[in-house]
Amino acid sequence: MSNSSVHEKFISGLMDTQSMGRYKIIRKLGQGGSGVVYLARDAYIQRQVALKISRGISSQSRKKLFLEAQSAGRLSHPNILAIYDTGLYKEFCYIIMEYVEGETLKKYCRPQHLLPIDQCIEIVFKVCSALSYAHQHGVIHRDIKPSNIMLDKQGTPKLTDFGIARISEQKSEKGVWGTPSYMSPEQLKEETGTHQSDIFSLGCVMYELLTGQRAFTGENDFAIIYKITRENPTPVRELRPDLPKIFEDIMRKALAKNLEARYASCMDLAYDLRVALRGIMLPKGDKKVEDIIDLLRQVPFFHNFTREQIESLGLASSIIKVPEGKIIVTEGDIDDTFYILLNGKVKIRKNDTVIAKIRAGECFGEMAYIAGKARVASATAHTNCLLMKISATLMDKAPDAVQLLFFKNFARTLSYRLEKSSGLKTGSNSK
Repeated sequence: MSNSSVHEKFISGLMDTQSMGRYKIIRKLGQGGSGVVYLARDAYIQRQVALKISRGISSQSRKKLFLEAQSAGRLSHPNILAIYDTGLYKEFCYIIMEYVEGETLKKYCRPQHLLPIDQCIEIVFKVCSALSYAHQHGVIHRDIKPSNIMLDKQGTPKLTDFGIARISEQKSEKGVWGTPSYMSPEQLKEETGTHQSDIFSLGCVMYELLTGQRAFTGENDFAIIYKITRENPTPVRELRPDLPKIFEDIMRKALAKNLEARYASCMDLAYDLRVALRGIMLPKGDKKVEDIIDLLRQVPFFHNFTREQIESLGLASSIIKVPEGKIIVTEGDIDDTFYILLNGKVKIRKNDTVIAKIRAGECFGEMAYIAGKARVASATAHTNCLLMKISATLMDKAPDAVQLLFFKNFARTLSYRLEKSSGLKTGSNSK
């Protein structure tokens, strides 16, 4: 008997009993490549959940479902479907997930059901936030597509199905994994997928949300693979003339075949999406966009800030992009700004000698603020950078609790730099 037949027989028996342990089966919700999903009720907690059961009893089926549980289970983000439990029932493995009442984005990729442009951008922005969080925790999704993004009744996207995700500390399997129409060129060449592969796939989803057409089409998988690796899609403005030019620029960069030309991070893409959104929406006064706050809360520097405290920084800060090679601050200058690096790399130089390398989530330029003196070093963008620029003068007007957190985090950053600098010196002496 085939695995499929065994599975159907098992499910038939399961539906006869209407329960699986503590979970009472209500109805079938759908099925995909890795399993069948049911709406169920947790008898202990008295809440509705989604119950996903593996499609087969093979070791590969179990491995795929447990990988999904392991990948998504380590993540806690408002735009990632939550995993509550996983285990074995008879010969099958299962996952208990958050139940989301709504549709997948597949419905809204059809010409007759296209969403307003601003809503499309908000959705992609929030998925960027979810992916950025996953990437920071070492998880590459590898199967971003419309059917793996749920949209609940409030319009909030939820990223699902981490069944073929790759966890950074685990060895990557060889082979082509994913759905051809949404796979990056490097995935199709059986190269190791990175966070930039997820960005390419999300670019394909965004293209489809905006136009109602897939970015790469063909009569079969071979034709699609050829186009993804060799050709560019039809420019979005040829299909949607009402789109501002910035959307064409965003799509070109998100779908770049060369990794160096593609967005370096989801936060970089998210920034451009926010700029595009501002261009098509009416001004909203001084009200800060909620998802910008959500994005900043993922930055390590703000790990101990509350939402309200980050929101209070609005009047004292701005988010800027700095191209590779540009000097951000110059030794000897006197000004009242300091920076938090959101994305990219920055080198700190004193007398033309590199004395520190700043990574995403760290601050620099704070000593001029703390000591009230001229800059003691220069800072240069080593790569394209996304920065939060903060005015020390306006920061002085921030609540005392916020200022205290800044000084605490400044001290943490300085401690890390001193420790790293000491390690580098020790290493060089031992050579």
